[in-house]
Amino acid sequence: MEIVIKILQFILSLSILIIVHEFGHFLAAKIFKTRVDKFYLFFNPWFSIFKFKYGETEYGIGWLPLGGYVKIAGMIDESMDKEQLKKPPQPWEFRSKPTWQRLIIMLGGVTMNIFLAIFIYIMMMFTWGEEYLPAESVKYGIVVDSVGAELGLLNGDIILSLDNEKVENFNKIPEILILDEAKTIQVLRNGQKVDLNVPNGFLAKLIKHKSPDFISIRFPFEVDKFIKNSTAKQAGMQKGDKIIGLNNIQTEYFNEFKTEIQKHKNEEVIVKVVRGNDSIALNIKVPEEGLIGVVPITNIAYYFDLQEKKYNLIQAVPAGISRTYYGIGSYLKQLRLLFSPEIKAYESIGGFITIGSIFPARWHWQSFWTLTAFLSIMLAILNLLPIPALDGGHVMFLFYEIITRRKPSDKFMEYAQITGMIILFALLIFANGNDIIRLFNK
Repeated sequence: MEIVIKILQFILSLSILIIVHEFGHFLAAKIFKTRVDKFYLFFNPWFSIFKFKYGETEYGIGWLPLGGYVKIAGMIDESMDKEQLKKPPQPWEFRSKPTWQRLIIMLGGVTMNIFLAIFIYIMMMFTWGEEYLPAESVKYGIVVDSVGAELGLLNGDIILSLDNEKVENFNKIPEILILDEAKTIQVLRNGQKVDLNVPNGFLAKLIKHKSPDFISIRFPFEVDKFIKNSTAKQAGMQKGDKIIGLNNIQTEYFNEFKTEIQKHKNEEVIVKVVRGNDSIALNIKVPEEGLIGVVPITNIAYYFDLQEKKYNLIQAVPAGISRTYYGIGSYLKQLRLLFSPEIKAYESIGGFITIGSIFPARWHWQSFWTLTAFLSIMLAILNLLPIPALDGGHVMFLFYEIITRRKPSDKFMEYAQITGMIILFALLIFANGNDIIRLFNK
């Protein structure tokens, strides 16, 4: 069921993005009185799932969910309809319009995707506001895995800054480390400030690691609930107990207890807890799997002071624009990493499986709209890449026409379109091939 929910969210998000993008081209074409023959969600080779005609335009839904398109009269596009171009140009065709109008038509999709991201962020700010964990509020320090340890971090470190720049949002630390290529980390360790240098080549390892959990939040072990047949509950442990020790070892934090209990499978241990003002020792049998059936309180708002900010509709507008601007900058930095021979971020490129997997397993509207806004920015930027068959390829040739005052021939544009489609299919195969390889390597 979780996979179905992820797929449904992905398809809904993709549909919204495609419709908005193609509507941008459609609207600009209509403004300049250019005929649009087709407006399709998804591609429809050989047949369509649904279609109808209204006015001069055929609207429909295709069966191949690799994108969508508007077929603009008098333009060489992915339909490769060359018959119309053999006829004399008509005033309502794309090829008959001034260069500046054709440029606006081609930029219509990208523009609408940016506007969509801004609109989503404005409404999110207005509806939910912002909530995040300030880095300075992580009073119990961090927990690191093996990759975090290679970075020089230790459990219990409190991260103060990166490159001596204060980090406001704790969850932004991995992003800043990777995208801004931070060179140093300043931490508070046992009451002393320590300066750590990020090792050369470490960014490549972080990207391949993929998970941001090379650092996570350390928190106390306070009992929230018990699973079925919990040996801890059978021994008398209660909800609200604070676990502080295992045998003679202090385990004040959840990660410490989780690590230590694995050493005592099929043994009876003494677990020390604090209940109210009392300290209690419980004799507990540890099963084969090394778990005693206790679920800790994991709500970070229980342990830490979160930063909250509410917006009225007027305040949400500049906040939404600012967040979109930040998102554009962030994604451009990600693209830059793809071309780094040292980092080799291209090895982490994913296709539909990767994109679909980022959606939550449960339907959560705030997460859905956050991801949709991000994907809208991503779609806008990728469409501006100067690859024939993408909007950016058409824009590139239009700028060539503006500068040289010479229009590329229809035959050249036809070959360019074919070349661009081959490049796009190759990238599609590469990205989805990475997904498949990762599935088999799990």
